[in-house]
Amino acid sequence: MPSIPNLRINSDRLWDSLMEMAEIGGTPAGGCNRQALTPEDARGRALFKRWCEEAGCVVSVDELGSMFARRAGTDEHLPPVMIGSHLDTQPTGGKFDGVLGVLAALEVMRVLKESGVRTRRPIELVNWTNEEGCRFAPAMLASGVFAGALTVEKALAATDSAGKKFGDELKAMGLDCSAPVGGRKVAAFVELHIEQGPILEAEGFDIGFVAVGQGHRWYDVIYTGFGSHAGSTPMPARRDAMAGAVAMIARVHAIGRAHGPAGVATVGEMQVAPNSRNIIPAEVRFTIDIRHPDGPTLDRMDAEVRAAFAACRDAARLEGGLVDVSFNPPVPFDPGVLDVIRAETQALGLRGRDIVSGAGHDSFHMAKVCPTAMIFVPCKDGISHNEAEDITREWAQGGADVLLQTALELADRP
Repeated sequence: MPSIPNLRINSDRLWDSLMEMAEIGGTPAGGCNRQALTPEDARGRALFKRWCEEAGCVVSVDELGSMFARRAGTDEHLPPVMIGSHLDTQPTGGKFDGVLGVLAALEVMRVLKESGVRTRRPIELVNWTNEEGCRFAPAMLASGVFAGALTVEKALAATDSAGKKFGDELKAMGLDCSAPVGGRKVAAFVELHIEQGPILEAEGFDIGFVAVGQGHRWYDVIYTGFGSHAGSTPMPARRDAMAGAVAMIARVHAIGRAHGPAGVATVGEMQVAPNSRNIIPAEVRFTIDIRHPDGPTLDRMDAEVRAAFAACRDAARLEGGLVDVSFNPPVPFDPGVLDVIRAETQALGLRGRDIVSGAGHDSFHMAKVCPTAMIFVPCKDGISHNEAEDITREWAQGGADVLLQTALELADRP
C-alpha cells in the first residue's frame, strides 16, 4: 500500500498529547525536566504505554528500557519499519526535543487504527532510553547498544554524577525489560525531530531533509595542580589548575571558530576542588564537545584538542588526563529513504530543503543497521536544550503528516 494522499494526522490530538506529556516534569519556566530513569521518566513511560495500547499496539521493553510499540503487518515475516525518537529531556529541556518524534509516531499509529489501514510490513514505534546523555554518558546509549556500538554490560554499568548505576535505576523503574537489545532485522528507521537550529524558520521551509548527521567527539578533562593559600602564595610559585583549565577552554573555543561555521566546540560542565574563594584550585574537571559534518576535519580538530591539552598542562606545570568519552563519525543518511521523504513533502504541498543535523540523534546509530533518515521541522529562533524551546502546531502537523506518508510508503515495500 503506497502513501494515501488524503490520510492526515489529527493535529489537535497530537498537540494535546504533547502538552499532556510536558506536564510530567514540567518546570516553572515552561520547559521540562524528565531525565532518563527518574520518577518523571517512569510517569511519562506509563502514560506513553497506555496511549500505545489504546492505539492497538503491542508494547515490549528491551533490557535497557527502550520501548517498542508494534502494529502488525499483513506479512509478519517481514522486518518492521521503525519510527520514533526519545522521551527523556535535559535538566532544563523543552517540550519538543525527541518528544515530538515519539508522539507524532504515536499519532501515526492512532490514524492507522482509526482508518483500518493495514500495511504489508509491521510498523514499530520506539522510545529510546537515555538519548540525551545528560544523566548517563554517552548520549544515545540504548540505541548505541541496539546497533552494536556498545555492550549491554557497559550501558548497565554507566553511572550518573551521584554514582547511581544505570542498571540499578532501570531496575527501580519496575519495567518488564525482557526483550533482547537489537540482534534483529529492521527494514528502515525514520525519526522526526525539531531542527534545534535556526535555518528552516529563517528561510521559510516547513521540512528539513537531513542528508548528513554531524560527527562529534566528547572528552573528559582533568587538570591537577596544588591547592594553597590564595593570599600568601606568589604567582610564580603556583601550580594553579584553574589557570590551565582557563587556557585550555580558550583554546577549545578557538578551535571551534577556526573550523567554523560548520565546526563547533563547547565546554559544558566544570567541577573545581576545593572550590573555595581563597584557595588556589588544586583540581579542575571539565568536559569538551567538538563537532563537524566532515570526517577529516573532525579528525584535525581532535588532534588540535589533544595538542592544546598537553600544551596548557605543561605551561601551568600541572598533571592531568584527557579521556575519550564518545566518538560518532559523521553519518550520511540513506538516499532512498530521503527520496521518499522529499516526494511525500512535495505531495503534501510543503516546502523542504536538505540540511545537516548539528545535534546527535538515535538515528546516527540506527544508520549502522538499516536504511535510516531524519525529518526536521523548524523550531522558534533555533532554540533547544532550553525551556524556551518552542514550535507551532502547523510545524508539528506538517512533520507528522510527512512521517505518516513516509511510513506508509516504506511499510508496503517488498
